[in-house]
Amino acid sequence: MPVQAITDNYTGQVMDAKANFGGNLIIYFGWDEHLMFCAPKAFPLPPQMTFGDVIDQIMPQAFGQHPEFKDIDWDKAQWTLNREAVSPARDQSLEALGVDHKSCFRLRTPGLTGYKGTGV
Repeated sequence: MPVQAITDNYTGQVMDAKANFGGNLIIYFGWDEHLMFCAPKAFPLPPQMTFGDVIDQIMPQAFGQHPEFKDIDWDKAQWTLNREAVSPARDQSLEALGVDHKSCFRLRTPGLTGYKGTGV
């Protein structure tokens, strides 16, 4: 949703601009039906990072505290990137997947529906 300033001549500095992250991209990750996490989590990541490294390093940081995390079958995981279905390979870089600054990955895990099936 665009934001409108109260005055016509308002100017401000964009603090989360791509240029402010030293070559990294802010990338969001969300896990559907696991609302223990109310919103996607943001990470500054290098565009050259492989998706395998995301799974091995970032996802445990983001969601490892959920009781179902250990039950994820990564081979059956379903992903969207900016609302489009994707099938990332472990050796693909984020850049090769088309990730840009403030892109959002969503994860669906068939068979896992949150703590005791509650969606949480």
